[in-house]
Amino acid sequence: MDMPLRLGKILNPTVTDFEKALRSDVFVDKTDLISLTNKAGFTSEQYICISRPRRFGKSVAAHMLVNYYSLLQDNRKLFEGLNISKDPSFETNLNKYNVIFFDVQAILGEKHSVKSLIRHIKSKVRSEVISEHPNVKFSNKGSLIQILSDVVNETRKPFIFIIDEWDCLFREFKNDFAGQKLYLDFLKTLLKGQPYVHLAYMTGILPIKKYGTHSALNMFDEYSMADPAKFSDFTGFTESEAKSLCDRFGLDFELVKEWYDGYVFGESHIYSPLSVKRAMQRKACSNYWNETETFEALKSPINLNFEGLKDRILSLLPQGRVKINTAKFQNDMTSFQSADDVMTLLVHLGYLAYDKDASEVWIPNNEIRQEFRNAVESAKWDGISKLLMASDKLLNETWSLHGDEVAKAIQAAHNELTSILKYNDENSLCCVVTNAYYSSFNYYLLFRELASGKGYIDLLYLPKPSHFDKPCMLIELKWDKSATGAISQIKNKDYPQKVLGYTDNLILVGINYDKKTKEHTCDIEKYQA
Repeated sequence: MDMPLRLGKILNPTVTDFEKALRSDVFVDKTDLISLTNKAGFTSEQYICISRPRRFGKSVAAHMLVNYYSLLQDNRKLFEGLNISKDPSFETNLNKYNVIFFDVQAILGEKHSVKSLIRHIKSKVRSEVISEHPNVKFSNKGSLIQILSDVVNETRKPFIFIIDEWDCLFREFKNDFAGQKLYLDFLKTLLKGQPYVHLAYMTGILPIKKYGTHSALNMFDEYSMADPAKFSDFTGFTESEAKSLCDRFGLDFELVKEWYDGYVFGESHIYSPLSVKRAMQRKACSNYWNETETFEALKSPINLNFEGLKDRILSLLPQGRVKINTAKFQNDMTSFQSADDVMTLLVHLGYLAYDKDASEVWIPNNEIRQEFRNAVESAKWDGISKLLMASDKLLNETWSLHGDEVAKAIQAAHNELTSILKYNDENSLCCVVTNAYYSSFNYYLLFRELASGKGYIDLLYLPKPSHFDKPCMLIELKWDKSATGAISQIKNKDYPQKVLGYTDNLILVGINYDKKTKEHTCDIEKYQA
Protein backbone atom coordinates (compact mmCIF):
# COMPACT_ATOMS: atom_id res chain seq x y z
CA MET A 1 0.00 0.00 0.00
CA ASP A 2 1.45 3.35 -1.10
CA MET A 3 1.59 5.93 1.66
CA PRO A 4 4.23 8.25 3.08
CA LEU A 5 5.96 6.76 6.09
CA ARG A 6 5.49 9.08 9.04
CA LEU A 7 6.73 6.98 11.91
CA GLY A 8 7.07 8.78 15.24
CA LYS A 9 4.86 11.63 14.02
CA ILE A 10 1.94 13.10 15.95
CA LEU A 11 0.33 14.92 13.00
CA ASN A 12 -1.12 12.50 10.43
CA PRO A 13 1.19 9.66 11.46
CA THR A 14 1.64 6.20 9.98
CA VAL A 15 0.17 3.67 12.40
CA THR A 16 -0.04 -0.05 11.71
CA ASP A 17 -2.07 -1.90 14.35
CA PHE A 18 -5.24 -1.87 12.23
CA GLU A 19 -3.46 -3.06 9.09
CA LYS A 20 -1.84 -5.87 11.09
CA ALA A 21 -5.25 -6.86 12.44
CA LEU A 22 -6.60 -6.97 8.87
CA ARG A 23 -3.87 -9.40 7.90
CA SER A 24 -4.52 -11.66 10.89
CA ASP A 25 -6.17 -15.05 10.44
CA VAL A 26 -8.67 -13.99 13.10
CA PHE A 27 -10.16 -10.68 11.96
CA VAL A 28 -13.52 -9.33 13.02
CA ASP A 29 -14.83 -6.33 11.08
CA LYS A 30 -15.53 -3.54 13.59
CA THR A 31 -15.42 -0.70 11.06
CA ASP A 32 -19.08 0.16 11.78
CA LEU A 33 -17.55 2.09 14.66
CA ILE A 34 -16.48 4.69 12.08
CA SER A 35 -20.09 5.41 11.14
CA LEU A 36 -20.73 6.39 14.77
CA THR A 37 -17.71 8.71 14.91
CA ASN A 38 -18.68 10.20 11.54
CA LYS A 39 -22.10 11.06 12.96
CA ALA A 40 -20.53 12.59 16.07
CA GLY A 41 -18.10 14.90 14.22
CA PHE A 42 -18.78 18.62 14.71
CA THR A 43 -21.89 17.98 16.80
CA SER A 44 -22.63 18.21 20.51
CA GLU A 45 -21.40 14.58 20.72
CA GLN A 46 -17.99 15.28 19.18
CA TYR A 47 -16.10 14.45 22.41
CA ILE A 48 -15.94 10.68 22.95
CA CYS A 49 -14.09 8.86 25.74
CA ILE A 50 -13.98 5.06 25.48
CA SER A 51 -12.74 3.18 28.54
CA ARG A 52 -12.03 -0.54 28.26
CA PRO A 53 -9.80 -3.10 30.01
CA ARG A 54 -6.50 -4.17 28.53
CA ARG A 55 -6.75 -6.65 25.64
CA PHE A 56 -10.13 -5.26 24.47
CA GLY A 57 -8.91 -3.74 21.19
CA LYS A 58 -8.72 -0.04 22.10
CA SER A 59 -5.48 0.65 20.22
CA VAL A 60 -6.56 -1.22 17.08
CA ALA A 61 -9.74 0.89 16.98
CA ALA A 62 -7.76 4.11 17.50
CA HIS A 63 -5.35 3.16 14.69
CA MET A 64 -8.31 2.33 12.45
CA LEU A 65 -9.66 5.85 12.95
CA VAL A 66 -6.26 7.41 12.19
CA ASN A 67 -6.04 5.42 8.95
CA TYR A 68 -9.55 6.42 7.97
CA TYR A 69 -9.44 10.15 8.72
CA SER A 70 -5.82 11.22 8.06
CA LEU A 71 -5.69 13.47 5.00
CA LEU A 72 -2.05 12.73 4.08
CA GLN A 73 -2.91 9.10 3.37
CA ASP A 74 -4.93 7.33 0.70
CA ASN A 75 -6.40 4.33 2.48
CA ARG A 76 -9.34 3.55 0.23
CA LYS A 77 -7.96 0.07 -0.53
CA LEU A 78 -7.50 -0.60 3.18
CA PHE A 79 -11.25 -0.26 3.78
CA GLU A 80 -12.57 -1.77 0.54
CA GLY A 81 -15.01 -4.59 1.23
CA LEU A 82 -15.32 -3.74 4.93
CA ASN A 83 -18.62 -2.72 6.53
CA ILE A 84 -17.84 0.99 6.57
CA SER A 85 -17.30 1.06 2.80
CA LYS A 86 -21.06 0.48 2.38
CA ASP A 87 -21.98 3.37 4.70
CA PRO A 88 -23.20 6.64 3.07
CA SER A 89 -20.69 8.64 5.15
CA PHE A 90 -17.69 6.62 3.90
CA GLU A 91 -16.66 8.82 0.98
CA THR A 92 -17.50 12.08 2.72
CA ASN A 93 -14.96 11.60 5.51
CA LEU A 94 -12.32 9.26 4.07
CA ASN A 95 -8.86 10.87 4.49
CA LYS A 96 -10.28 14.37 4.77
CA TYR A 97 -8.89 15.63 8.10
CA ASN A 98 -5.72 16.61 9.87
CA VAL A 99 -5.34 13.98 12.57
CA ILE A 100 -3.38 14.63 15.75
CA PHE A 101 -2.67 11.26 17.31
CA PHE A 102 -0.62 10.42 20.36
CA ASP A 103 -0.25 7.33 22.49
CA VAL A 104 0.27 8.67 26.00
CA GLN A 105 1.67 5.38 27.28
CA ALA A 106 4.33 5.29 24.55
CA ILE A 107 5.36 8.90 25.19
CA LEU A 108 5.32 8.40 28.96
CA GLY A 109 7.83 5.58 28.58
CA GLU A 110 10.42 8.17 27.53
CA LYS A 111 9.45 10.87 30.01
CA HIS A 112 9.94 11.07 33.76
CA SER A 113 7.30 13.57 34.80
CA VAL A 114 3.90 14.90 33.85
CA LYS A 115 5.37 18.29 32.98
CA SER A 116 7.89 16.79 30.56
CA LEU A 117 5.10 14.78 28.91
CA ILE A 118 3.00 17.90 28.34
CA ARG A 119 6.00 19.87 27.09
CA HIS A 120 6.84 17.10 24.63
CA ILE A 121 3.31 16.91 23.20
CA LYS A 122 3.04 20.68 22.84
CA SER A 123 6.45 20.97 21.19
CA LYS A 124 5.87 18.11 18.75
CA VAL A 125 2.44 19.30 17.66
CA ARG A 126 3.64 22.90 17.25
CA SER A 127 6.68 22.00 15.15
CA GLU A 128 4.87 19.42 12.99
CA VAL A 129 1.86 21.62 12.27
CA ILE A 130 4.07 24.57 11.33
CA SER A 131 6.29 22.37 9.14
CA GLU A 132 3.31 20.82 7.31
CA HIS A 133 1.75 24.23 6.58
CA PRO A 134 4.50 26.47 5.16
CA ASN A 135 2.00 28.75 3.42
CA VAL A 136 0.03 29.61 6.54
CA LYS A 137 0.79 32.97 8.15
CA PHE A 138 0.96 32.17 11.86
CA SER A 139 0.05 35.03 14.16
CA ASN A 140 1.77 33.52 17.22
CA LYS A 141 4.06 30.52 16.76
CA GLY A 142 4.49 30.22 20.51
CA SER A 143 0.82 29.41 21.12
CA LEU A 144 -0.33 25.92 20.18
CA ILE A 145 -3.99 26.93 20.26
CA GLN A 146 -3.35 29.91 17.99
CA ILE A 147 -1.33 27.76 15.58
CA LEU A 148 -4.16 25.25 15.23
CA SER A 149 -6.69 28.06 14.84
CA ASP A 150 -4.60 29.73 12.12
CA VAL A 151 -4.38 26.47 10.13
CA VAL A 152 -8.13 25.94 10.18
CA ASN A 153 -8.84 29.58 9.32
CA GLU A 154 -6.67 29.36 6.19
CA THR A 155 -7.15 25.74 5.04
CA ARG A 156 -10.73 25.12 6.23
CA LYS A 157 -9.57 21.64 7.29
CA PRO A 158 -10.34 21.01 10.98
CA PHE A 159 -8.45 18.66 13.28
CA ILE A 160 -9.43 15.29 14.67
CA PHE A 161 -7.73 14.39 17.95
CA ILE A 162 -7.22 10.70 18.76
CA ILE A 163 -5.58 10.01 22.11
CA ASP A 164 -4.75 6.42 23.01
CA GLU A 165 -4.22 5.29 26.63
CA TRP A 166 -5.06 8.80 27.74
CA ASP A 167 -5.36 7.80 31.41
CA CYS A 168 -2.14 5.78 31.86
CA LEU A 169 -0.66 8.78 33.64
CA PHE A 170 -3.09 8.18 36.52
CA ARG A 171 -1.76 4.65 36.85
CA GLU A 172 1.94 5.53 36.50
CA PHE A 173 1.85 8.66 38.68
CA LYS A 174 -0.81 7.52 41.17
CA ASN A 175 0.12 9.99 43.88
CA ASP A 176 1.12 13.00 41.79
CA PHE A 177 -2.19 14.80 42.23
CA ALA A 178 -0.79 18.17 41.15
CA GLY A 179 0.57 16.59 37.98
CA GLN A 180 -2.73 14.85 37.27
CA LYS A 181 -4.62 18.14 37.56
CA LEU A 182 -2.05 19.86 35.32
CA TYR A 183 -2.58 17.15 32.68
CA LEU A 184 -6.38 17.42 32.83
CA ASP A 185 -6.19 21.20 32.54
CA PHE A 186 -3.89 20.83 29.49
CA LEU A 187 -6.40 18.55 27.73
CA LYS A 188 -9.30 20.80 28.69
CA THR A 189 -7.59 23.91 27.31
CA LEU A 190 -6.50 22.12 24.14
CA LEU A 191 -9.88 20.59 23.32
CA LYS A 192 -12.87 22.15 25.07
CA GLY A 193 -14.90 24.53 22.93
CA GLN A 194 -12.11 25.00 20.38
CA PRO A 195 -13.47 25.64 16.85
CA TYR A 196 -10.56 23.74 15.29
CA VAL A 197 -11.77 20.47 16.86
CA HIS A 198 -13.95 18.38 14.55
CA LEU A 199 -13.79 15.27 16.74
CA ALA A 200 -11.94 14.16 19.88
CA TYR A 201 -11.72 10.43 20.56
CA MET A 202 -9.89 9.15 23.65
CA THR A 203 -9.30 5.61 24.86
CA GLY A 204 -8.25 4.42 28.30
CA ILE A 205 -8.93 1.93 31.04
CA LEU A 206 -10.55 4.27 33.57
CA PRO A 207 -13.32 6.82 33.08
CA ILE A 208 -12.37 10.48 33.37
CA LYS A 209 -10.90 11.47 36.72
CA LYS A 210 -13.20 13.38 39.07
CA TYR A 211 -12.23 16.15 41.44
CA GLY A 212 -14.89 16.30 44.10
CA THR A 213 -18.19 15.90 42.27
CA HIS A 214 -16.97 17.46 39.00
CA SER A 215 -14.89 16.31 36.06
CA ALA A 216 -12.30 18.57 34.44
CA LEU A 217 -13.23 17.10 31.04
CA ASN A 218 -16.99 17.24 31.40
CA MET A 219 -17.47 17.94 27.68
CA PHE A 220 -16.73 14.26 26.96
CA ASP A 221 -19.43 11.64 26.63
CA GLU A 222 -18.08 8.60 28.46
CA TYR A 223 -18.66 5.02 27.36
CA SER A 224 -17.30 2.54 29.88
CA MET A 225 -17.64 -1.07 31.05
CA ALA A 226 -20.29 0.23 33.43
CA ASP A 227 -22.30 1.85 30.63
CA PRO A 228 -21.05 1.48 27.03
CA ALA A 229 -24.43 2.61 25.59
CA LYS A 230 -24.33 2.80 21.78
CA PHE A 231 -20.74 1.52 21.73
CA SER A 232 -21.65 -1.77 23.47
CA ASP A 233 -21.16 -3.92 20.35
CA PHE A 234 -17.66 -2.47 19.97
CA THR A 235 -16.63 -3.33 23.52
CA GLY A 236 -15.49 -6.80 22.40
CA PHE A 237 -16.75 -9.58 20.14
CA THR A 238 -20.52 -9.99 19.97
CA GLU A 239 -22.10 -13.43 20.35
CA SER A 240 -22.76 -13.70 16.60
CA GLU A 241 -19.14 -12.74 15.85
CA ALA A 242 -17.82 -15.33 18.32
CA LYS A 243 -20.13 -18.00 16.87
CA SER A 244 -19.01 -17.18 13.33
CA LEU A 245 -15.38 -17.60 14.37
CA CYS A 246 -16.18 -20.94 16.03
CA ASP A 247 -17.84 -22.18 12.83
CA ARG A 248 -14.86 -21.06 10.80
CA PHE A 249 -12.16 -22.50 13.08
CA GLY A 250 -14.06 -25.61 14.19
CA LEU A 251 -14.36 -24.87 17.92
CA ASP A 252 -17.29 -25.83 20.14
CA PHE A 253 -19.26 -22.60 20.53
CA GLU A 254 -20.80 -23.64 23.86
CA LEU A 255 -17.32 -24.19 25.28
CA VAL A 256 -16.11 -20.82 23.98
CA LYS A 257 -19.20 -19.24 25.53
CA GLU A 258 -18.39 -20.75 28.94
CA TRP A 259 -14.83 -19.49 28.79
CA TYR A 260 -15.17 -15.97 27.36
CA ASP A 261 -18.80 -14.76 27.44
CA GLY A 262 -20.22 -12.83 30.38
CA TYR A 263 -20.18 -9.07 29.74
CA VAL A 264 -23.84 -8.28 29.12
CA PHE A 265 -25.09 -4.86 27.98
CA GLY A 266 -28.83 -4.90 27.38
CA GLU A 267 -29.35 -7.57 24.74
CA SER A 268 -25.67 -7.71 23.77
CA HIS A 269 -23.44 -10.51 25.06
CA ILE A 270 -19.80 -9.47 24.71
CA TYR A 271 -16.83 -11.85 24.60
CA SER A 272 -13.27 -11.04 25.63
CA PRO A 273 -11.72 -10.42 22.17
CA LEU A 274 -8.05 -11.25 22.69
CA SER A 275 -8.90 -14.48 24.48
CA VAL A 276 -11.28 -15.56 21.72
CA LYS A 277 -8.57 -14.83 19.15
CA ARG A 278 -6.06 -16.92 21.08
CA ALA A 279 -8.55 -19.78 21.36
CA MET A 280 -9.11 -19.74 17.59
CA GLN A 281 -5.40 -19.56 16.80
CA ARG A 282 -4.49 -22.37 19.20
CA LYS A 283 -7.63 -24.46 18.68
CA ALA A 284 -8.19 -24.66 22.44
CA CYS A 285 -10.00 -22.78 25.20
CA SER A 286 -7.73 -21.81 28.08
CA ASN A 287 -6.90 -18.88 30.35
CA TYR A 288 -5.25 -16.41 27.98
CA TRP A 289 -6.04 -13.43 30.20
CA ASN A 290 -2.86 -13.94 32.21
CA GLU A 291 -0.71 -13.65 29.09
CA THR A 292 -1.10 -9.88 29.29
CA GLU A 293 -1.59 -9.32 33.02
CA THR A 294 -0.69 -11.20 36.18
CA PHE A 295 -3.23 -11.88 38.90
CA GLU A 296 -1.43 -9.27 41.05
CA ALA A 297 -3.64 -6.67 39.32
CA LEU A 298 -6.62 -8.41 40.94
CA LYS A 299 -4.96 -9.56 44.15
CA SER A 300 -4.03 -6.06 45.35
CA PRO A 301 -7.54 -4.52 45.18
CA ILE A 302 -9.40 -7.46 46.74
CA ASN A 303 -7.05 -7.47 49.72
CA LEU A 304 -7.77 -3.86 50.68
CA ASN A 305 -9.20 -3.64 54.19
CA PHE A 306 -12.75 -2.46 53.55
CA GLU A 307 -15.72 -3.77 55.51
CA GLY A 308 -17.72 -6.35 53.58
CA LEU A 309 -15.25 -6.67 50.70
CA LYS A 310 -14.22 -10.26 51.43
CA ASP A 311 -17.84 -11.27 52.08
CA ARG A 312 -18.81 -9.96 48.68
CA ILE A 313 -15.93 -11.68 46.90
CA LEU A 314 -16.93 -14.94 48.60
CA SER A 315 -20.48 -14.44 47.34
CA LEU A 316 -19.20 -13.90 43.80
CA LEU A 317 -16.89 -16.92 43.60
CA PRO A 318 -19.64 -19.56 43.29
CA GLN A 319 -21.43 -17.87 40.35
CA GLY A 320 -23.05 -15.27 42.60
CA ARG A 321 -24.12 -11.66 42.11
CA VAL A 322 -23.89 -8.72 44.51
CA LYS A 323 -25.20 -5.16 44.40
CA ILE A 324 -22.75 -2.25 44.26
CA ASN A 325 -22.91 1.54 44.12
CA THR A 326 -20.66 2.84 41.33
CA ALA A 327 -21.52 6.52 41.79
CA LYS A 328 -18.84 7.48 44.32
CA PHE A 329 -15.85 5.94 42.51
CA GLN A 330 -13.32 8.72 41.78
CA ASN A 331 -11.95 7.04 38.62
CA ASP A 332 -8.42 6.56 39.88
CA MET A 333 -6.30 3.85 41.48
CA THR A 334 -5.90 5.40 44.94
CA SER A 335 -9.03 7.19 46.21
CA PHE A 336 -10.85 4.13 47.53
CA GLN A 337 -13.27 4.73 50.39
CA SER A 338 -15.39 1.57 50.38
CA ALA A 339 -15.84 -1.95 49.07
CA ASP A 340 -18.09 -0.43 46.39
CA ASP A 341 -15.18 1.63 45.07
CA VAL A 342 -12.91 -1.41 44.84
CA MET A 343 -15.53 -3.46 43.02
CA THR A 344 -16.25 -0.58 40.63
CA LEU A 345 -12.55 -0.53 39.76
CA LEU A 346 -12.76 -4.27 39.04
CA VAL A 347 -15.63 -3.57 36.62
CA HIS A 348 -13.44 -1.14 34.67
CA LEU A 349 -10.51 -3.57 34.73
CA GLY A 350 -12.73 -6.30 33.26
CA TYR A 351 -12.65 -8.58 36.31
CA LEU A 352 -16.34 -8.07 37.00
CA ALA A 353 -19.33 -7.68 34.69
CA TYR A 354 -21.95 -5.09 35.59
CA ASP A 355 -25.70 -4.83 35.09
CA LYS A 356 -26.56 -1.13 35.18
CA ASP A 357 -30.31 -1.68 35.63
CA ALA A 358 -29.91 -4.06 38.58
CA SER A 359 -26.71 -2.41 39.93
CA GLU A 360 -25.23 -5.92 40.23
CA VAL A 361 -21.82 -7.39 39.45
CA TRP A 362 -20.69 -10.94 38.78
CA ILE A 363 -17.60 -12.81 37.61
CA PRO A 364 -18.18 -12.99 33.87
CA ASN A 365 -16.74 -16.33 32.76
CA ASN A 366 -14.46 -19.31 33.43
CA GLU A 367 -11.33 -17.43 32.44
CA ILE A 368 -11.82 -14.62 34.95
CA ARG A 369 -13.02 -17.06 37.62
CA GLN A 370 -9.62 -18.75 37.38
CA GLU A 371 -7.97 -15.37 37.92
CA PHE A 372 -10.05 -14.87 41.09
CA ARG A 373 -9.09 -18.31 42.31
CA ASN A 374 -5.40 -17.58 41.68
CA ALA A 375 -5.66 -14.25 43.51
CA VAL A 376 -7.57 -15.65 46.50
CA GLU A 377 -5.27 -18.65 46.87
CA SER A 378 -2.21 -16.41 46.65
CA ALA A 379 -3.68 -14.07 49.25
CA LYS A 380 -4.08 -16.99 51.70
CA TRP A 381 -7.54 -15.89 52.85
CA ASP A 382 -7.96 -17.77 56.13
CA GLY A 383 -7.89 -21.21 54.53
CA ILE A 384 -10.12 -20.33 51.55
CA SER A 385 -7.52 -21.76 49.18
CA LYS A 386 -7.79 -25.07 51.05
CA LEU A 387 -11.57 -24.97 50.67
CA LEU A 388 -11.35 -24.30 46.93
CA MET A 389 -8.92 -27.14 46.39
CA ALA A 390 -11.24 -29.54 48.27
CA SER A 391 -14.14 -28.65 46.00
CA ASP A 392 -13.35 -31.24 43.31
CA LYS A 393 -13.44 -34.03 45.91
CA LEU A 394 -16.78 -32.75 47.23
CA LEU A 395 -18.31 -32.90 43.77
CA ASN A 396 -17.17 -36.50 43.31
CA GLU A 397 -18.58 -37.48 46.69
CA THR A 398 -21.92 -35.90 45.74
CA TRP A 399 -22.05 -37.69 42.40
CA SER A 400 -21.28 -40.92 44.29
CA LEU A 401 -24.23 -40.26 46.69
CA HIS A 402 -21.93 -40.26 49.75
CA GLY A 403 -24.01 -38.07 52.07
CA ASP A 404 -21.81 -38.51 55.14
CA GLU A 405 -18.70 -37.44 53.22
CA VAL A 406 -20.54 -34.44 51.79
CA ALA A 407 -21.62 -33.43 55.32
CA LYS A 408 -17.98 -33.62 56.47
CA ALA A 409 -16.88 -31.44 53.55
CA ILE A 410 -19.57 -28.84 54.29
CA GLN A 411 -18.54 -28.89 57.95
CA ALA A 412 -14.92 -28.24 56.92
CA ALA A 413 -16.02 -25.41 54.65
CA HIS A 414 -17.99 -23.91 57.52
CA ASN A 415 -14.91 -24.08 59.76
CA GLU A 416 -12.77 -22.34 57.13
CA LEU A 417 -15.28 -19.52 56.60
CA THR A 418 -16.25 -18.67 60.20
CA SER A 419 -13.58 -15.96 60.46
CA ILE A 420 -15.09 -14.16 57.46
CA LEU A 421 -18.76 -15.06 57.57
CA LYS A 422 -21.42 -14.55 60.23
CA TYR A 423 -23.07 -17.96 60.47
CA ASN A 424 -26.57 -17.32 61.76
CA ASP A 425 -29.20 -18.24 59.16
CA GLU A 426 -30.01 -20.19 56.03
CA ASN A 427 -28.38 -17.52 53.85
CA SER A 428 -25.10 -18.15 55.66
CA LEU A 429 -25.49 -21.88 55.04
CA CYS A 430 -26.12 -21.12 51.37
CA CYS A 431 -22.89 -19.11 51.15
CA VAL A 432 -20.91 -21.95 52.73
CA VAL A 433 -22.43 -24.59 50.44
CA THR A 434 -21.97 -22.63 47.22
CA ASN A 435 -18.33 -21.89 48.09
CA ALA A 436 -17.75 -25.53 49.00
CA TYR A 437 -19.06 -26.43 45.53
CA TYR A 438 -16.81 -23.80 43.93
CA SER A 439 -15.46 -26.18 41.24
CA SER A 440 -18.98 -26.72 39.99
CA PHE A 441 -18.58 -23.72 37.69
CA ASN A 442 -16.51 -25.94 35.42
CA TYR A 443 -19.54 -28.13 34.76
CA TYR A 444 -22.69 -26.35 35.92
CA LEU A 445 -24.82 -23.25 35.73
CA LEU A 446 -26.00 -22.28 39.20
CA PHE A 447 -29.53 -21.00 39.86
CA ARG A 448 -30.66 -19.77 43.27
CA GLU A 449 -34.24 -19.61 44.57
CA LEU A 450 -35.65 -20.87 41.27
CA ALA A 451 -39.44 -21.22 41.06
CA SER A 452 -40.51 -24.83 40.44
CA GLY A 453 -43.56 -26.94 41.26
CA LYS A 454 -45.08 -25.62 44.48
CA GLY A 455 -42.13 -23.65 45.74
CA TYR A 456 -38.57 -22.53 45.12
CA ILE A 457 -35.45 -24.65 44.64
CA ASP A 458 -32.73 -23.33 46.95
CA LEU A 459 -29.86 -24.32 44.65
CA LEU A 460 -30.09 -25.84 41.19
CA TYR A 461 -26.87 -26.98 39.52
CA LEU A 462 -27.76 -27.47 35.86
CA PRO A 463 -25.13 -29.15 33.64
CA LYS A 464 -23.71 -26.94 30.92
CA PRO A 465 -24.31 -28.18 27.36
CA SER A 466 -20.63 -29.13 27.11
CA HIS A 467 -20.95 -31.31 30.26
CA PHE A 468 -24.32 -32.93 29.72
CA ASP A 469 -22.97 -36.21 31.10
CA LYS A 470 -22.99 -34.76 34.63
CA PRO A 471 -26.10 -35.19 36.81
CA CYS A 472 -28.32 -32.23 37.58
CA MET A 473 -28.16 -31.43 41.32
CA LEU A 474 -31.17 -30.07 43.26
CA ILE A 475 -30.09 -28.92 46.71
CA GLU A 476 -32.49 -28.00 49.51
CA LEU A 477 -31.04 -26.28 52.59
CA LYS A 478 -32.44 -26.48 56.11
CA TRP A 479 -31.54 -24.57 59.27
CA ASP A 480 -32.10 -26.49 62.51
CA LYS A 481 -34.44 -29.04 60.92
CA SER A 482 -33.35 -32.22 59.08
CA ALA A 483 -31.65 -33.33 55.86
CA THR A 484 -34.30 -36.05 55.42
CA GLY A 485 -36.99 -33.38 55.60
CA ALA A 486 -35.17 -31.41 52.92
CA ILE A 487 -35.31 -34.39 50.54
CA SER A 488 -39.02 -34.85 51.31
CA GLN A 489 -39.69 -31.20 50.49
CA ILE A 490 -37.97 -31.58 47.10
CA LYS A 491 -40.30 -34.47 46.28
CA ASN A 492 -43.51 -33.15 47.86
CA LYS A 493 -43.22 -29.78 46.14
CA ASP A 494 -42.32 -31.41 42.83
CA TYR A 495 -39.09 -29.45 42.30
CA PRO A 496 -37.73 -31.92 39.71
CA GLN A 497 -40.42 -30.95 37.20
CA LYS A 498 -38.42 -27.79 36.39
CA VAL A 499 -35.62 -29.75 34.72
CA LEU A 500 -37.17 -33.02 33.55
CA GLY A 501 -37.54 -31.65 30.03
CA TYR A 502 -33.81 -30.93 30.03
CA THR A 503 -32.49 -34.09 31.72
CA ASP A 504 -33.77 -37.03 33.74
CA ASN A 505 -30.37 -37.57 35.37
CA LEU A 506 -31.05 -35.88 38.73
CA ILE A 507 -29.50 -36.03 42.18
CA LEU A 508 -31.52 -34.77 45.16
CA VAL A 509 -29.42 -33.31 47.98
CA GLY A 510 -30.70 -32.26 51.44
CA ILE A 511 -28.33 -30.37 53.79
CA ASN A 512 -29.18 -29.32 57.35
CA TYR A 513 -27.31 -27.36 60.03
CA ASP A 514 -28.12 -28.15 63.66
CA LYS A 515 -27.62 -25.07 65.86
CA LYS A 516 -27.37 -27.13 69.05
CA THR A 517 -24.76 -29.65 67.90
CA LYS A 518 -23.21 -27.17 65.40
CA GLU A 519 -23.00 -29.98 62.89
CA HIS A 520 -24.13 -30.49 59.31
CA THR A 521 -25.95 -33.55 58.00
CA CYS A 522 -26.61 -34.53 54.40
CA ASP A 523 -28.91 -36.97 52.61
CA ILE A 524 -28.48 -37.71 48.89
CA GLU A 525 -30.47 -39.88 46.56
CA LYS A 526 -30.86 -40.38 42.85
CA TYR A 527 -34.20 -39.19 41.50
CA GLN A 528 -36.62 -41.88 40.39
CA ALA A 529 -39.52 -40.67 38.25
